Amino acid sequence: MLQQTPVVRVLPVWEEWLRRWPEPADLAREPAGEAVRSWGRLGYPRRALRLHAAAVAIGQDHGGQVPADYVKLLGLPGVGSYTAAAVAAFAFGRRETVVDTNIRRVHARLFLGAALPSQALTASEMRLAAQLLPDDAGTSVRWNASVMELGALVCTARAPKCSVCPVRGSCAWLAAGEPPPSYTPKGQAWHGTDRQVRGAVLAVLRLAERPVPAEMFQQAPADLGFAASGIGVPLAALHRLNSAPEQLERALAGLLEDGLAELHQGGYQLPA
Repeated sequence: MLQQTPVVRVLPVWEEWLRRWPEPADLAREPAGEAVRSWGRLGYPRRALRLHAAAVAIGQDHGGQVPADYVKLLGLPGVGSYTAAAVAAFAFGRRETVVDTNIRRVHARLFLGAALPSQALTASEMRLAAQLLPDDAGTSVRWNASVMELGALVCTARAPKCSVCPVRGSCAWLAAGEPPPSYTPKGQAWHGTDRQVRGAVLAVLRLAERPVPAEMFQQAPADLGFAASGIGVPLAALHRLNSAPEQLERALAGLLEDGLAELHQGGYQLPA
């Protein structure tokens, strides 16, 4: 849930998931669509499908227990190298090289004298992180957590708090006179994009108690007598986007292709 999503948005959803599904088996027993429904507006909802698939795999292949081993974690659906290393380190105390955006930024400034790390993770960054990792497992876990927190709270991307940084005396970037970054980070566009339309369609499906006909996405909800129904509000929000018909078609087709929706009785619904 925390991948590309701030803690403040994740926390209430995470807490609700743990109340509803305290063990992987609890989630695995539910339809995949329930994971998508409970994902809410976190974004990148395919992660919900992968998390559900991981819960199923944990039950089938690991006796219902999340594996502690990096390689076994890496074999779970939706788990990449960063997530596998982070879970092995922070949940199980294993010595693993954890490299997220915050850690990369601290390494770039402290050791390389660069304002920002490269735009994509490089092999040399991974080698540096591995070289810096303490040999003792317990110390390595604290190191990973400490550098991550330093990047998140002090060595931030836009306004680093260098005056309170505990390692400012060793910072290569400060010693070099704080040179500017070689590129300007750009956030992903949202308004008017296919992603926005997909999110609006998915918001309708999350509240739908039965398959939603395609024409309902294309006409104002009042025209179809759904203004007072449970999906009237998200339908109205979808129509306020004034999306072109071909954009709406792409959104629906993309949701089907990604497994986030399925056709049933002539309408669209969350996956069973």
